[in-house]
Amino acid sequence: MCGIVAAVAGRNVVPVLLEGLRKLEYRGYDSAGLAVLNGCPSALLRLRSVGRVAELTAQADACSAAGGTGIAHTRWATHGVPSERNAHPHLSGGLAVVHNGIIENHEALRESLKAVGYVFTSDTDTEVVAHLVELKLRTIPDLFETVRAALGDLQGAYALAVMREDDASRIIVAREGSPLLLGMGEDGHYAASDASALLQVTRRMVYLENGDCAEITRAGLRIVRGDGTPVVRAVVESQLSADAVELGTYAHYMQKEIFEQPDALANTLEMVGNARSLQPGLFGADAEAVLGGARQILILACGTSWHAGLVARYWLEAIAGISCSVEIASEYRYRDSVPDAETLVVTISQSGETADTLAALQHAKGLGMQRTLAICNVPESSLVRETALRFITRAGPEIGVASTKAFTTQLAALYLLTLVMAKLRGRLDAATEVQELKALRHVPAAVQKVLALEPEIKAWAQLFSHKQHTLFLGRGRHYPIALEGALKLKEISYIHAEAYPAGELKHGPLALVDKEMPVIAVAPNDALLEKLKSNLQEVRARGGELFVFADADSEMVESEGIHVLRLPEHYGALSALLHVVPLQLLSYHVALVKGTDVDKPRNLAKSVTVE
Repeated sequence: MCGIVAAVAGRNVVPVLLEGLRKLEYRGYDSAGLAVLNGCPSALLRLRSVGRVAELTAQADACSAAGGTGIAHTRWATHGVPSERNAHPHLSGGLAVVHNGIIENHEALRESLKAVGYVFTSDTDTEVVAHLVELKLRTIPDLFETVRAALGDLQGAYALAVMREDDASRIIVAREGSPLLLGMGEDGHYAASDASALLQVTRRMVYLENGDCAEITRAGLRIVRGDGTPVVRAVVESQLSADAVELGTYAHYMQKEIFEQPDALANTLEMVGNARSLQPGLFGADAEAVLGGARQILILACGTSWHAGLVARYWLEAIAGISCSVEIASEYRYRDSVPDAETLVVTISQSGETADTLAALQHAKGLGMQRTLAICNVPESSLVRETALRFITRAGPEIGVASTKAFTTQLAALYLLTLVMAKLRGRLDAATEVQELKALRHVPAAVQKVLALEPEIKAWAQLFSHKQHTLFLGRGRHYPIALEGALKLKEISYIHAEAYPAGELKHGPLALVDKEMPVIAVAPNDALLEKLKSNLQEVRARGGELFVFADADSEMVESEGIHVLRLPEHYGALSALLHVVPLQLLSYHVALVKGTDVDKPRNLAKSVTVE
């Protein structure tokens, strides 16, 4: 959730570190810091600030900070409140350390280090790493070997970067559970939590595996496993575009990413753009055997990705005729479940580094379920590397914390999976296959038409400016879309929002409805529309104000207390993908009216790499 940047180069690396942190602010943002060697006013200069990277940049400019070796960090608090004293880097003697993740045994380590005289100046778990390495340096003078030895005492998840005041030639990094990659530049070598931080200096990346410890110098890099065995990791040419992580003409990343959805969907569906049939190979070379032999499906995901899985359950059971369960990844591994070796385990994550989803996947594999598929937006991610099959959504970088284009491209991927499963199970005839491919090819254009409704949605947003609570309603496969709409509203506007299946209104939530409780309904023209209309009348009878997202051909009528916005067309099974877009726009414009931080909502981070 935090972000690391490190550099050893033949230039002043401070601008590189600061620009890298700026690219990583989406990961976490309550404080930031850096340390450089050969800086001013001493050999090791540390700067820390609360808030955004801009504050840290101002400090660096004020003292003309410079150095050829440095580490930097942007923090999302897990241990200790956001404050300068808790910001990274943490120091011990002449050592500086930055850390992502959680050291689970930090309390025991803290007590043992206090017992031998170390004084702690922060509330973080990270400070124990700095003191532990400094302690071991007294008997193991080589920094690389010292860090490797210290790793054996750490329990939990971490990505680490360590440097020493009297050795500006190198930085030691290590990875266990939290993402970390190396960059190979023309004038030096680098490390970061995310490729976007290093595009300014290189596209050549080396992705560390769990258990790797590496030394980076200006001339090269060295990687070993925990036991000291040397290992070579592949050099990957990043396909990420530097322009893709810039705002351009948009006011916020969330707005940019909402309007990028037609292109993101077109890119995701490119492989079926001119296809006459659907092939299992879309999901990997072994997909036909892995998918064809599955007896049931288990989807593991968190947050927005979990909502995508909930929509997919309706598709998979209705279209492919295969039983599907959807689990919140953070809960799955903490209950006794009944494994089946012939289950297809589908993991969904935008970043591919979501700690709970990775742990749930490992748990499922540990139970003997080896048929695994990752649906992910980052091809080099841990999740993709740990599954038998994968589908890369090609949404491009998603910087805004509230996921938008990642969600719709996940839905597109899951619908492709549904159709492939249906074909493998003999439930998709040739004529239907052609129709489905035609519908998929039209999805980007259909989303573009929905985006044209923004002016009407913007007008609705004004009516929410003083609201404290909102209910979202949906039925069938649109109930998860209601859940996603409620999540978006609460994430970025801080309005308390809950979603329910509309039929559940009379079983409790109806007690909340009055003139101060707006009710948002997802109302496509499907088989459940008439029943949904009855549910909405229950709201009006209690004085509730309705905001209804309907289809062009539905018979929803505007009247006092009932606002209706019509989508351009009904899109059958894929209508869930279209109906979420106006909910994204509504949340965005409500947040603008309320003046909240759209891209970096309080208390949240983009990539949740801690449990």
